[in-house]
This record gives sequence, structure tokens and C-alpha cells, in this order.
Amino acid sequence: MSLNFASSWSDPSLLASLLFIPLLLLSIRKAISKNTKLPPSPRKLPFIGNLHQLGSLPHRSLHALSKKHGPLMLLQLGQVPTLVISSSNVARDIMKAHDAIFASRPPIKVARILLFGGLNLSFAPYGEYWKKLKKLYVNHLMSPKTVQSFLCVREEAVASMISKISMASSSRGLLDVTDVLNSFAMKIICRATLGKSYTEEKNKLFCELTKENITILGKLCVEDCFPWLGWLDMFFGLERRARKNSKRWEAVFDQVIDEHASRLKDMDYVPENKDFVDVLLNLVNDPSVDLDINRDLIKILMMVLI
Repeated sequence: MSLNFASSWSDPSLLASLLFIPLLLLSIRKAISKNTKLPPSPRKLPFIGNLHQLGSLPHRSLHALSKKHGPLMLLQLGQVPTLVISSSNVARDIMKAHDAIFASRPPIKVARILLFGGLNLSFAPYGEYWKKLKKLYVNHLMSPKTVQSFLCVREEAVASMISKISMASSSRGLLDVTDVLNSFAMKIICRATLGKSYTEEKNKLFCELTKENITILGKLCVEDCFPWLGWLDMFFGLERRARKNSKRWEAVFDQVIDEHASRLKDMDYVPENKDFVDVLLNLVNDPSVDLDINRDLIKILMMVLI
């Protein structure tokens, strides 16, 4: 049996069928859209949807669009339908009455890279794992007793900050208040998390790494809007930048954990106040804890804290 492809393509009935199928699918899609009650939406462009309308200041662009299209507005960010809510009443209903439904954040590629698989409190899907992680965090790291134990750390950091501001004002020099407050907050967090492993160099390093995290998380990742084009991210350098920063985080966390583990093996070592890493290492193999406390989980919790 022989096949004549040339004659097949010249068959009018075949050509008509090929033209008819896309038109049928398009009409079905339009019919479904008409029967589905969706919020109002700005006019979209093919492929990119409403991405072009976000501008360099998305919060202002969304506010302007909501003035025109209402407090409930549907945007198409590439392939991702996104509901924008500009009503305080509706936001309250979502955050309170329906919080369990809307608790999970959408998966973000660079968050998975930077935040150890996105398994921390900020990005982990809402479920049993998230609840157990929150329970561990609240009961063992942020209990009133633990917070109170670091009172002297907070007082020392406040005194240091006031002294720095006083010196700058007496010399009539310029003072970057943002840097001062960031350094102040990071000093308290690092002292509580690292204990004796804390140094000014680590403080500066964590400030630098955190700033880089915020910058990377604020950039658009192709895969988040166009999943099938995720391979393009390698050409824009964002994924490489995220992996580089993640390795720096992991290196310093490994160093801190090793320092603490070495001290805890010393039978004569009795810490005045247990820092957060001490607490977590003491919970390893603790049957009262629902989660498996391992090195990776300690890194995840350290990232949450910092």
C-alpha cells in the first residue's frame, strides 16, 4: 500500500477539516468564557496578557487599573490568571473568613532556589508540614520565655544604635537611617540566632545576602508567567544569580551549625543563654517534636529567622 502525501494535502475535505477544528475550539472557548462569571478585566495582548500594563511601579499601575475596572479585577500575567483585590472588605473576607483556602502562596522559581526548596514558613504550601513547622517555631524559638531571655541583647543593640546616631549628629555628618536600622535589626537577630558565633563580619554578610535575596525575589522570572518557557531563564542570569546567593547562604549556615555542634560535644560547655541554633540542635531526635530535625531543616529555620 502506498501513501500519496501530496494528493492527501490537496484534498479539499482534509483542508476544510484542518481549518474547522481550530475554529471549533476557539468558539467553544469563547462560549465557556461567556458562561463563566469572571471579574472585569483590562484588555489583554496576545501571549503576554496584561504584563505590559504593570509598568515600573506595579502597585501604582494596579491602583490606576482598579479605579477603572473595580475592586475585583482579573489580570492575565502571561499564562497565569491573577485576581487583584483593591477592596478592604473583600480583603478582610479572604484573610479571615477564607484564610485556609488562600493561605498558600503560588510557587516561585527563585524562592525555591533561595529558600531551600521553598519549604520555609513563607512559601511552604499550607498543610500538615506548614502547621508542624509553625508549631516548632512558636513553641521552641519564639515562646515568651525565649524572647525574654534575649532582653540584654536587645538593650545592648539599642544602646549601640543610639551611640552611632549620637556620634554622627555631633560630627554633623550624613547618616543613612535605613542602614542603621537594618544593621540594628540584623544585630539582634544574629545574636539571638548565632550566639557566640556572632561577629560584625557575619552581621554585614547577612545584611548583604538578605538585600540580594530581596532584589532577586523582586525580579520577574520567565517560568513563573510562562511555565513552558522556563528554559529561557538560564539566558537572563537570574537563576544563576539565585543559585550563587543560595550557595553563600548555605556555606555560612554550615559553618555556624558545625561551630555549635562542636561546642555542644564539649561536656564542660554550659551556655548562659541558648541561642536558636543551640535549641534546634538539642531537639534532634527529640520524640516530642513532630518534625525530623536535621541539618536541612535547621538551615530552613535559620533562614526564616534572618
